[in-house]
Amino acid sequence: MSPPFAVLAVLAACLCGVPLLVVCSDHLNYRPIIGVLAQENIVGDPHAQGSSYIAASYVKYLESAGARVVPIKIHQTDEEYEKIFNSINGLLLPGGDVDLETSQFSRLSKIFYDLAIKANDASDYFPIWGTCQGLQQMTVLTSNKNLLTLTDTKAVALPLTFTPASQNSRLFKAFPGNLLQSLSEDNITSNFHSWSLSLQNYSRNAKLKRFYKILTTNTDGRREFISTMEAYHYPFYAVQWHPEKSPFEWVDKPGMVHSAASVRASFYTALFFVSEAMKNRHKFSSASEEGRALIYNYSPVFTGLDGIFVQNYYFD
Repeated sequence: MSPPFAVLAVLAACLCGVPLLVVCSDHLNYRPIIGVLAQENIVGDPHAQGSSYIAASYVKYLESAGARVVPIKIHQTDEEYEKIFNSINGLLLPGGDVDLETSQFSRLSKIFYDLAIKANDASDYFPIWGTCQGLQQMTVLTSNKNLLTLTDTKAVALPLTFTPASQNSRLFKAFPGNLLQSLSEDNITSNFHSWSLSLQNYSRNAKLKRFYKILTTNTDGRREFISTMEAYHYPFYAVQWHPEKSPFEWVDKPGMVHSAASVRASFYTALFFVSEAMKNRHKFSSASEEGRALIYNYSPVFTGLDGIFVQNYYFD
């Protein structure tokens, strides 16, 4: 029996080097390494060491789906960042609380965002994932404006309101139906943010409308805001909620959810992004250089069960 036309089309595309969202399995990278951006230490953190940190929950989140992590530290040169970019297979912009226009985190985000745009335009598939502050930073980079508005979403769990566009999205395509139902009906997505991109501001900005497809929204009772989005033509994805918190953060406060459905949502989002990183073929110049770059060279610090994060990695 002849293979279906779709299979032939994918095979031909792989052989011809045509960039597709579907990549031949033989061409996948089963040893993906994802960079996570560090950011300036939280003001008043008694455990802080050095000048920057990464919450360990983001590292565990990626490792749970089969990726390794390289920390991307602040205060390095543009040349060093370009070398890192050409060695990793994807980028995660984590949540936090820094200035989205003047911080080192913002500077690094722009460097890697611009490199990712250039790479993808040249058929070098490079995915980016943004969580909470990461989503907000991505909207600033795309629109060249800070269009965020205050919302009453500091510590609350919410269901997602799926848009019609979510039905043919790349992100949610492989989610089980019962998980999508839980996400849409139950309060299982953790929100810890004071600023959001309102649906109104998104709709008024031509750059954002052209670039991002809105997959889900939420409301604080007064204002509807974007909670999940993906780019139309780039492998860029972002959520305003925190999928990494359910399995890996344990502060006892409103908005924290540890139900089976919330943990499954965490895993499926991580699995999706790691599968995107598998489509990238960047690599370090040597095994020794790769080994020196990995997060395994650092030890997370336990900050207590009443802190913002259970564990942090700190960097000079």
